Amino acid sequence: MDFQLSDDQRALRSGMRDLLDAVFDRDRMRAAVERGGTLDRSLWRELGAAGFFALRLPEEAGGVGLGLPEAVLLFEEAGRALLPGPLVATHLAAGLVKGAAEGEAVVTAVDGDLPVAHLAEADAVLVGADALAGEPLRAFVAAARPVRSMDPLTPLHRVAGRTAATEAYSGALHYEGALLTAAEQLGSAARTTETAVQHAGDREQFGSPIGSFQAVKHLCADMLARTEPARAAVYAAAVTGDPVEIAAAKLLADEAAVRNARDCLQIHGGMGFTWEADVHLHLKRAWLRSAARLGGAAAEELLAAGLGAARPDPGSSAAPGRGAPEAGGGG
Repeated sequence: MDFQLSDDQRALRSGMRDLLDAVFDRDRMRAAVERGGTLDRSLWRELGAAGFFALRLPEEAGGVGLGLPEAVLLFEEAGRALLPGPLVATHLAAGLVKGAAEGEAVVTAVDGDLPVAHLAEADAVLVGADALAGEPLRAFVAAARPVRSMDPLTPLHRVAGRTAATEAYSGALHYEGALLTAAEQLGSAARTTETAVQHAGDREQFGSPIGSFQAVKHLCADMLARTEPARAAVYAAAVTGDPVEIAAAKLLADEAAVRNARDCLQIHGGMGFTWEADVHLHLKRAWLRSAARLGGAAAEELLAAGLGAARPDPGSSAAPGRGAPEAGGGG
């Protein structure tokens, strides 16, 4: 079986990267930071026109008719560009909330007891299996209070009375949301690796690029060694859709995004801590995403349960010396 990207998938990824370079370059990203993360509705509509939100809707429903592997590629590019907004929720709401597929509506989601992102600008909010809009949404927003966000591109509101039992989405959408978030983390991890390597080649100390120093080489190598296993896990989980594999992909992508941003900041030295550098924005977004949609503990529990189910019981016929397991008995 060939797991390499097809020509069409490569073209899709390249096209999205070109689009984001054109509509959300560094100047526009910094402008979004200065206005406190307020969404650019024209940008949202451009994403809708490009099929970002309707990618997996059937063609007869006005969508593109592609699958989860292709969606992962687009969200990887979104993470690479630090594209703000409730992208995952709006993508999953396509076909469920009017205007979501076309980018005319902004849809956010409740995720347990975590603060809700971009609530003040949302046209609908997913609460479990329900989508609140209109008067119920206005009442929901009125009961929320703004809280300080570590990410200047992600305004947050805390909603009273919400518990950790409330999933961001119901059923399969819960895991698909986690996988798309992992894809965003993967894109951020890859971008900070590229940024660190470029800076290590440009910055000189003692007459040599700092990338020639062994300590910096090790940091860059470690960043790549975290990114590529995360990429393999995310791409594989997109093919299988298995919840346990999605949990593993989320764990690996979260670690790669957070630790790569920290190492990138380290390689940049003193300038990495300044507001003018973009490294801290990747780190802050990675921290927020790592807590959302199968955050660390939840993903670890799901992965452990899956591994436990796959391990033969010492007293069963599948244990060593007690005969071969039946076909299809694996977890």
